[in-house]
Amino acid sequence: MNPSKTSTLGVGMLGAGPVTQAIHLPTLSRLREVFHVAKIMDVDPQIAESVAGRVGTAWTTSMDDLLADDAVEVVVICSPHQFHAEQVIAACRAGKRAILCEKPFAMSQSEAEQIAAVSEETGVPIIVGAMHTFDPGWLAAKEHWGDLVETAHTIRYSIVLPPNPRFEDFATEVITRPERQRQNRHDPEVAAGIVRGGIMGLAIHDLPLVRAFCPDFTDLEVLSCHVPDPSGYLVNLRIGDRNVQVFGINTESWEPEWIFEAISDTTSLRIDFTPSYVQAGSATATISRGGTSEMYGPYAYNGYEAEWRYLADLATGKAAPLDVTGLIHDLTFALDVAAKASAAVRDAALTKEASA
Repeated sequence: MNPSKTSTLGVGMLGAGPVTQAIHLPTLSRLREVFHVAKIMDVDPQIAESVAGRVGTAWTTSMDDLLADDAVEVVVICSPHQFHAEQVIAACRAGKRAILCEKPFAMSQSEAEQIAAVSEETGVPIIVGAMHTFDPGWLAAKEHWGDLVETAHTIRYSIVLPPNPRFEDFATEVITRPERQRQNRHDPEVAAGIVRGGIMGLAIHDLPLVRAFCPDFTDLEVLSCHVPDPSGYLVNLRIGDRNVQVFGINTESWEPEWIFEAISDTTSLRIDFTPSYVQAGSATATISRGGTSEMYGPYAYNGYEAEWRYLADLATGKAAPLDVTGLIHDLTFALDVAAKASAAVRDAALTKEASA
């Protein structure tokens, strides 16, 4: 049977690395009534062929070949960050029905604005893979937190995870890229790069949640920034009149922690998310006020499955596209945090070197 003639939507994957293998393909396996994998592309032919073989589909090493394939109706971009904008625009120009791009969908505001213009011109809707914004635990919290957005004074967001390869090994038999050498976090430029990479690669997942509680998100000051051992970031911010702490670290511990908190004088919200590489259902949200607490979740599916279902509704015209302006604001907020935090840790390291 020609895949383009099936009743499900054909998916083309640009990039077949660990995110595709351990997250998206397992999620799609639970949504076979909606999607099928039509083609997988990777610049490494061995990875492309091996991963495609697992799901019984075609493979290629060429983006142009994948985008020219009529069986590919929905494009998912899981390539390195620097290729995202170019590939999103190419997929729009190819007339696909919808695009899911892993975060960040661009590396500058100008790239993001160009994507927005092309999406509007071609009518191809785009979503960014900030899976927690689709998580049923987060959505339940939004329904029940009352005036917390207006009254919160403190936002904390912490991620404690084993290194990605350890999760990948447990999640699936992924074909991984060569491991990077451990960097000297005391070197000012290295420390700045660690912070910027950590914020744009990890913290960016939930910076849209932080922004939801910080209406004055352009009024941003870095109060302090540190690189914990062995690697990560600890950033204390003032955003408008809110105190915000963003923390992420990779440790050898198996006990993961992925927590978002918002606190006012009368109400507190805590959301516990499941780790990205573990197909373990949704987040749980706990809202405490007046001496009592209510918990919402866990629900049967996670944010990845929710975002894929929304993508299907976009592709079939059942859902309205997301406001691209909001996606641009999420990106510029993340870029601002990354730039100011990396500059702060570089300056602190240079000052320490000069005084030594």
